[in-house]
Amino acid sequence: MNMKEMFADALMPHLKETPLTSEQVLQLIEKPKYENLGDLAFPCFQLSKLLRKSPAIIANEIAEKLQSSSISSVEVKGAYVNVFFDKVLVGKAIIDKVIARGTSYGSNDVNSRGKVVIDFSSPNIAKPFSMGHLRSTVIGNALAAIAEKNGYESVKINHLGDWGTQFGKLITAYKLWGNEEEVRENTIPTLLKLYVQFHEEAEKDPTLVEEGRRSFQKLENGDQEAVALWKWFRNESLKEFNKVYTLLGVTFDAVQGESYYNEHMEEVVKELEEKEILEESDGALVVTLNDDMPPCLIQKNDGTTLYATRDLAAAKFRKETYDFVKCLYIVGGEQQLHFQQLFQVLQIMDEEWAADMVHIPFGLILKDGKKMSTRKGKVVLLEEVLQEAINKTKQNIIDKNPLLDNIDDVAKQVGVGAVIFHDLKNERIGNVEFNLDQMLTFEGETGPYVQYTIARGNTLLAKAKTKQHSFKGLDGDLSWEVIKLLEQFPAVIERAFTAYEPSIVAKYVIKLAQAFNSFYGNVKILQEDKHQESRLALTQSVTIVLTEGLRLLGMQAPEKM
Repeated sequence: MNMKEMFADALMPHLKETPLTSEQVLQLIEKPKYENLGDLAFPCFQLSKLLRKSPAIIANEIAEKLQSSSISSVEVKGAYVNVFFDKVLVGKAIIDKVIARGTSYGSNDVNSRGKVVIDFSSPNIAKPFSMGHLRSTVIGNALAAIAEKNGYESVKINHLGDWGTQFGKLITAYKLWGNEEEVRENTIPTLLKLYVQFHEEAEKDPTLVEEGRRSFQKLENGDQEAVALWKWFRNESLKEFNKVYTLLGVTFDAVQGESYYNEHMEEVVKELEEKEILEESDGALVVTLNDDMPPCLIQKNDGTTLYATRDLAAAKFRKETYDFVKCLYIVGGEQQLHFQQLFQVLQIMDEEWAADMVHIPFGLILKDGKKMSTRKGKVVLLEEVLQEAINKTKQNIIDKNPLLDNIDDVAKQVGVGAVIFHDLKNERIGNVEFNLDQMLTFEGETGPYVQYTIARGNTLLAKAKTKQHSFKGLDGDLSWEVIKLLEQFPAVIERAFTAYEPSIVAKYVIKLAQAFNSFYGNVKILQEDKHQESRLALTQSVTIVLTEGLRLLGMQAPEKM
């Protein structure tokens, strides 16, 4: 039972004259604005009309009767019943639970709440893995871990952008200006150069666009030369992508690009025709949606398919294969209309599970306040950013702690972790400004700050004479702030998944690290007195929760730094 539930249980006997349920009481309980006002507060405004008394009188009446072994004192502040918990009694229950459960603390006790399919990362082949792909990759990876912590089974899918008219353009560009030897030696940069060149030349010669369409049509029709070039581009791209995924520590349960669903597209078009949903419009096939949404284009007038066709096929395949309870698409906010159309077509098709499909949008990564564009060639390569972060971190370690063991491993954990954390500490819907120096600082709200806090805790625990620590009780305000935050971890995990928002976890670990560092800076943790064991148990609990919090974000925590 958590502190809110303890307070709600103590309140319920005094709310019998009201229709409020335990769940409603829990929803009303809040945290006072200032710590000196109490640990939790219950507002009585809502009871005024029900009981025909002023909120202040109701608050006083409840406070006079309120009793609980876990509550040490009660105060009335206007219309609020404010409570202070017994720091020793409640603190012991919380710390004992964290240490007993270890890394399982905060996990949902339900063994399996079903499968959650998560479609994320999804870079386009033949293009660089740029910083623009970082957000989908790390948000999706974190949500998969958070889903599992909440009792779900996650299915991580990399839906590669490996089909579409852009490959017709690239094939055309390669045949016009490409050099096989140059492509083999420096694949992705060369293909990017060709892609950019195509768009530059197409502005001067519009017939190139039509030529690109014809090349894609050949690809869809199985033309031998077009397919061979496409396979080559795809295989070389995957080799490059896997270097980045290895650095990030990201793995997938399935890598199924758009092309994977080609054989299922005729089935989708046929089903739409059989259900009399398809309509012809200027030679193309569309599904008419509601008044405030444009029709969903299923097949162009030249017979080629589109994103919508492939995503419909993919959605049906995933439901049949995984029988998911949720299917999440971690795709930028600019694709919102596409997913609204996709979900609405599924609803028109009477697929009940359409309601379980969720688009998780996010903002852009900006450089100097501007969007990065592959078409214009303004790309910051993710692999180069990660490597630079590792190199800078390594130099920092050599300057400050040259005798540290496993410098290369620690530099990788801290450097890569800094990039991941900088992204995930921001609410996903907002834009993120790329600033490597800001990411790598050990001060402020950064990944290295949290990692250093864990290393500091591990150092203290390593110096202790005993290795098993038990909490007997601490009644100081600084330790109590840490304990209250530790108690919130399970609720944080649940809220992060409900909102599909990893930043809730990132902001929480920053807050916990700050609270512990305040405690550390004002208390001698290793001082040999009757409270040493309790201080060490608190330290152990913090390292457990911070380490687990970072794991959920896709980061590692070095033992030493």
